[in-house]
Amino acid sequence: MFVHLRSHTEFSVVDGTSTIGDLVKAAAQDGQPALAVTDLNNMFGAIKHYKSARGKGVKPLLGAEVVVAGVPGMAAGDTARVLLLVQSTPGYFNLCEVLARAWTRGVERDVAVVQFAWLQELAEGLIALSGAAAGPVGQALLAGANSRANDAALALAQAFPHRFYIELQRAGRADDEAQVLAAVQLAAQLN
Repeated sequence: MFVHLRSHTEFSVVDGTSTIGDLVKAAAQDGQPALAVTDLNNMFGAIKHYKSARGKGVKPLLGAEVVVAGVPGMAAGDTARVLLLVQSTPGYFNLCEVLARAWTRGVERDVAVVQFAWLQELAEGLIALSGAAAGPVGQALLAGANSRANDAALALAQAFPHRFYIELQRAGRADDEAQVLAAVQLAAQLN
C-alpha cells in the first residue's frame, strides 16, 4: 500500500503545478487509501483537499513543508526544509501557529522561515519528516558532515519524540545510494 506524504499543488506556486483535484483523482484510481498535501510554507489548499479527498473515498492528510532555521548541526544563517504532517487536532492548530509566526515574524528575503525553537514549542500533534536531501540531516550527509547530520537528527527526534522520521528519496542521482546508506546508519543510531 502506497501513500504520498509529500505532494505540492498549485498552492506551492513555484514548487508545484498539480491541482488538488487531479492528485486526489489519481490517488483514488490507484487505490491509495490516503493522500497528503504538503505545500511549501502554507496550507491554503487544506479545505479544498479535505473536501475533494473525502468525496473520492481517500483519507486527506494535511501538512506543510516548511523552511526552518536554527536546527542544531546547521550553520548560523542556513536554512533547510522539514516536512510537518498533522497527527491530531492540536497538531493542526500548532501547524497553523507555526506558519503564522513564519509569515509574520520570520520572513527573510521574501521566504517565511520557521525558527527551530517554535517547532520545539509547538511540536504536539505533529509528525516531522527530515526533508530528505533538502533537510538539515540530508544537507549535512551530502556535505560529508556525519556529526552535523547526527546533531540535527537528534535535535529533531527530541523535539518530536516517536514522531520523527528520516526521509529517503531515490531519484536516480549519482549520490542517492550513498546518502540512503548514511541515513539508514544514522537512523539505526537513533533507535
